[in-house]
Amino acid sequence: MNEGLAAVYWDASAVLSALMLDEYSDQAQEWSKRDGIHLVSTLSCAEVYAVLFRLQREKKANDKAIQGVIEAFELGPWQKLNLQPEWHQMKLLASQWSLRGSDLWHLATAAMIRMDLPELVLLTFDKRLLLAAKGERLF
Repeated sequence: MNEGLAAVYWDASAVLSALMLDEYSDQAQEWSKRDGIHLVSTLSCAEVYAVLFRLQREKKANDKAIQGVIEAFELGPWQKLNLQPEWHQMKLLASQWSLRGSDLWHLATAAMIRMDLPELVLLTFDKRLLLAAKGERLF
């Protein structure tokens, strides 16, 4: 994908890397700075909140730090989607790729969005989902 306008569907691994320091943070930050459409689904949102509040409950991050990350997530570049993938699309993709259910859901949702946004990229740092995204020409 060129460095110009972007249409990016972010899975939770990508969102969390943009918000919290890890081995992929630099890449995620670069993607977040691209002009264009940045999309996050209700599933990504659920996964992000689950991780953040689990870290807080387990005392692996202090309350103030977690609240700052939550605020950054809610104010970030992401447009929130209330979509769900098509049943047939999930079945088709499940027959082609070995993915966990949530990753299959992300792949199918991105494939559906691509019908309206052919330039869409699925941004993930999950190795299996990335392989499938590349195979579906979503990255």
